[in-house]
Amino acid sequence: MFTGIITDIGTVKSVTRGTGGEWGDTRMDIACAYDTSTIDIGASISHAGACMTVIEKGPNWYAFEVSDESLDKTTMSDWAAGRKINLERALTGADELGGHLVTGHVDGVGTLTARTEIAGSLKLDFTAPDHIAFGIAPKGSITVDGVSLTVNEASGSTFSVNIIPHTAQATTLGGLQPGDQVNLEIDLIARYVARYLAHMGQKT
Repeated sequence: MFTGIITDIGTVKSVTRGTGGEWGDTRMDIACAYDTSTIDIGASISHAGACMTVIEKGPNWYAFEVSDESLDKTTMSDWAAGRKINLERALTGADELGGHLVTGHVDGVGTLTARTEIAGSLKLDFTAPDHIAFGIAPKGSITVDGVSLTVNEASGSTFSVNIIPHTAQATTLGGLQPGDQVNLEIDLIARYVARYLAHMGQKT
């Protein structure tokens, strides 16, 4: 589990397509500012909202393998050396829950349609896949490229968020431009409420 509070911006060092692991998964090496001596092999780290497992590490870098399924369902298929990505290590029992509960399981890929500077803040407008629009509501939580945010407005499959200058600088969101794609995870509670309602509907 994660909180959606980014603790580092990492850089993709290399992408080795389809040669890593028993199943031919893609390997990615990530440069980071973390003290990797404190990261265990097998640890979970969120990469732009996608939870991946550390398989190898060295000073200021680590590696993970990503399946074709994850490549298809996230923006990771477009990642290449030099790309900046939001990072967050997994939540521990002693951590402050500053954002909201985030699983690191991407629900869909959204697209930035507009960015507008308003009184020092940045308004970002997105479109989301139709199948997750039910889980995006005004004043609700959403995770955009791993960042916990509050939805300002939502209508159909479109929604907007406002980010303060600190968030723009401390994450990759400040550099987004119209047309850029992002990983989205809807609120965990919304997901299970929808599942419950669908189940109850089948019983009636």
